[in-house]
Amino acid sequence: MNAAASSPFRIEGPRIIVALDCPDSRTALALAGRLDSRHCRLKVGKELFTRAGPEVVARLTAAGFDVFLDLKYHDIPNTVAQACTAAADLGVWMMNVHTLGGRRMLEAARDALAGHGERPFLVGVTVLTSVGADELAEVGLNGGPEENVLRLARLARAAGLDGVVCAPAEAARLRAEFGPRFLLVTPGIRPVGSGRDDQRRIMTPAQALQAGASYLVVGRPVTQAPDPIAALAAIQTEIDALT
Repeated sequence: MNAAASSPFRIEGPRIIVALDCPDSRTALALAGRLDSRHCRLKVGKELFTRAGPEVVARLTAAGFDVFLDLKYHDIPNTVAQACTAAADLGVWMMNVHTLGGRRMLEAARDALAGHGERPFLVGVTVLTSVGADELAEVGLNGGPEENVLRLARLARAAGLDGVVCAPAEAARLRAEFGPRFLLVTPGIRPVGSGRDDQRRIMTPAQALQAGASYLVVGRPVTQAPDPIAALAAIQTEIDALT
């Protein structure tokens, strides 16, 4: 169910990516077992992958889910290229690298995937949705989140990536500049009535899609809901109301 290299920018299937930010594979697989691959994709991040390893990705893909491997690779170009190849061999649908790794690293990641039979999407992380201007200044990055996101997204586009991970608040500006074929993957999605948790730059699902988001990453509002299935269905209803 990976993205075909011949048409890597078509948005097909579910636009909701449920973040399986679970402490172990048993919890993650139990939650996935209650979800339907026709209605959502799944994200495997650092905690789950560190505890459960590639096996959990294999089991999720075997169950029919498209998996977004969210490890934010950021290292020397050769190391990142080899990591991207390994991730592609797992059959993931999407993976990411951190744009702060620079052009040579981004191009190495792109080239590593170019010859893969069913090439996964490759997107670049820009500025985390938990980060504000004060924290950017602390690490020496001038300007606010929006300015830095735009600069890093331009770098990702120039390096040949399929898109970027950005806050929904930045989606409209990026969509206007890069057009409809550039993927915008937006965490920081909070349905009406949900708390912010540790996110700063958030939007509702409808707001994010109207701003130009391609895919919505939703974690705690679904995974920590009393009824995750009902929570997911409510988000889908909100999305469906836009069409």
